[in-house]
Amino acid sequence: MTDNKTETKSSRKPASAAASTATAAPKAAKAALAWTHTARFLTTASKLAELPATELPEIAFVGRSNAGKSTAINRLAQQKRLAFASRTPGRTQHINLFALGPKDAPDVLFADLPGYGYAAVARDAKLRWQKVMADYLELRRSLSGIVLMIDSRLGATDLDRQLLAFIAPRIANGAVKLLVLLTKADKLNRREAQAALAALQAVLGEFTTAEADVGVTLFSALSGAGIDDAAVALHVWTHAPAE
Repeated sequence: MTDNKTETKSSRKPASAAASTATAAPKAAKAALAWTHTARFLTTASKLAELPATELPEIAFVGRSNAGKSTAINRLAQQKRLAFASRTPGRTQHINLFALGPKDAPDVLFADLPGYGYAAVARDAKLRWQKVMADYLELRRSLSGIVLMIDSRLGATDLDRQLLAFIAPRIANGAVKLLVLLTKADKLNRREAQAALAALQAVLGEFTTAEADVGVTLFSALSGAGIDDAAVALHVWTHAPAE
């Protein structure tokens, strides 16, 4: 469909200036996808205090309720119903943890956070979910990476920008890495896809520093675009040799 592009380790300049065309090498992609395929449900929690204490690195998946978050998790794991993809956006009300790696010695946890921004959800429920998300993103010590889903047809909405601003302190100092998946990219033609990518790179340029590890890629659960690159990025985050 389109070439996927990613950018990482960008400094305070337009994100597109640090972008490089990237397609995961077959060997790296195979290893990364074999790893993501091991994902299995671990536990669910309605508040931060209910999550298990762990030393394992956690990668959180966040995004608007209709951005395709659960579908993307399922596609990365090559499983149909690992993450619950409701027909009614806004139904997920808990943090769901998934363990990856050997069954007797998991090495990473995926955290599926409640979606945000669905208008039909009652105000009290929205506030409660926002509190759950905020507590997790701000306080969870084991959080090492965030995957933000943004609908490529809409670009970064005000709520997405608010989320980026909220996590900016942990992204800026390099404590937490960030990968943005521009989902539903199969709905765009080549020109539209490249425009969406450039626009998001410009937005991310406002939140990055020399210490930050920030990337963005076009992604489609339907066509498979960006799946290899996303899997490799997450695998590298958590399995790269110590320098």
